[in-house]
Amino acid sequence: MFKKILIAEDHEMSSYSVQKTLEDLNIPKVDYVYYCDDALAKVKKAIRENDPYDLLITDLSFEEDHYTQRIKGGEDLIQKVKEVHPSLKVIVFSGEQKSGIIDTLFKDYQINGYVRKARNDSKELKKSIASVFINEDYLSFDLKNEVKKLNSYEFTAYDITLVSLLSKGILQKYIPIHLQEKGIKPNSLSSVEKKLNSLKEGLEVTSNEQLVAFCKDIGII
Repeated sequence: MFKKILIAEDHEMSSYSVQKTLEDLNIPKVDYVYYCDDALAKVKKAIRENDPYDLLITDLSFEEDHYTQRIKGGEDLIQKVKEVHPSLKVIVFSGEQKSGIIDTLFKDYQINGYVRKARNDSKELKKSIASVFINEDYLSFDLKNEVKKLNSYEFTAYDITLVSLLSKGILQKYIPIHLQEKGIKPNSLSSVEKKLNSLKEGLEVTSNEQLVAFCKDIGII
């Protein structure tokens, strides 16, 4: 099992929950910080002392207070930590449930596990730590299904542009004008209609409004 873990969590009750979980797992060395800057500083210090951390467990959202922080959130923290300690395992423990954001964390930030703050999250956290320890990525079953649904349709930059324009209140018939202004092709009305219809069919929604809502829910726009 992991020997040295760092927890970055700014909510005291959530931090206590994680602490209790790690106590149950008999982790020998656990450090806790409330700020992302402090987390990065500890990671760097541990490397200098030749006693690096094995695992970082971090939230995504950190509330601002009177202490000025250069690192504003979990995504930035993960990126900064990976720059100085590329092999550090990372589990995100967050209330975020948008599948698009979670999928990005695994693909772009190379996290190893994701646990959503919810009922039974202590059990899920224990499972994730055990899985990540044996080099298996962890995502709870319910979230895994949502991410799988997201990945069943590969969104292109063009798709996201069309839906983003709709989300700004631009009517479908005027989208070609905006595409032409930006030099984006295809930009004919028939191409836009065909692509939006394909998106709606693939995602099983019936209107542009539902398409926009779906994409917002999963964090695509």
